[in-house]
Amino acid sequence: MHEMALAEGILRIIEDQAAAGGFHRVRRVRVEVGQLAGVEVEALRFSFDAVMNNSVAESAVLEIVETPGQGWCMDCGTTVGIAALYDACPLCGGYQVHASGGMEMRVLDLEVDRSAEEPG
Repeated sequence: MHEMALAEGILRIIEDQAAAGGFHRVRRVRVEVGQLAGVEVEALRFSFDAVMNNSVAESAVLEIVETPGQGWCMDCGTTVGIAALYDACPLCGGYQVHASGGMEMRVLDLEVDRSAEEPG
């Protein structure tokens, strides 16, 4: 399950930002996940909850923004929506479609608590 490694990467980003920004608690983490990124969203949610234990993001809510797949059809010269890599072009039926969007995964932003007090 590579989603566990992805969640660990998210935690490293959060910890780096906490050290740089001086915050002590994360309330919400917004992550963009492309439809073509090969990420199982529910597995990422499960992994996120497990990995964030005993961290500044222990009770953080994970908000996932899913972005659609997109490709450039070399046959008809059009940008088209695709649901999976190697899909045929929905306009011309050609298979010369190169994925151009929806493959990314990135942390968009964090909602943080800068107070020094621990939640009670």
